[in-house]
Amino acid sequence: MTHTPEHFAVWTEIPVTDLDRSIAFYNAVFSTKLQKQDAGPNEAAFFPTSDPAGVAAHLYPGKPAERGTGATIHLACPDTVEATMDRVIDAGGQVVSEVITIPAGRFAYCLDPDGNSIGLFVR
Repeated sequence: MTHTPEHFAVWTEIPVTDLDRSIAFYNAVFSTKLQKQDAGPNEAAFFPTSDPAGVAAHLYPGKPAERGTGATIHLACPDTVEATMDRVIDAGGQVVSEVITIPAGRFAYCLDPDGNSIGLFVR
């Protein structure tokens, strides 16, 4: 039997050193509104999805991997990759690649203020 779920990724956690600063960064970059909640052992900020059962993520107070060495999570851009790259820089992050085109879409690699690797993705 082969396991083939609808979505292999079911949840993503991004460790950050300053939750409020990171909320401001991700809100600015992705034109969204992360929701801060105290639903577990720590406060966390949850990325919204249009479908309540959608694959999502949250930020939590934690220790990020060394700058640029951890796993990369690709996040959906609200518009173009290029416009989102500009917002990364304006919000205090770093763009570390050019735009890359693959059959599924376009993306670029960036680092958030804590050095977490993120991909900016557009279909």
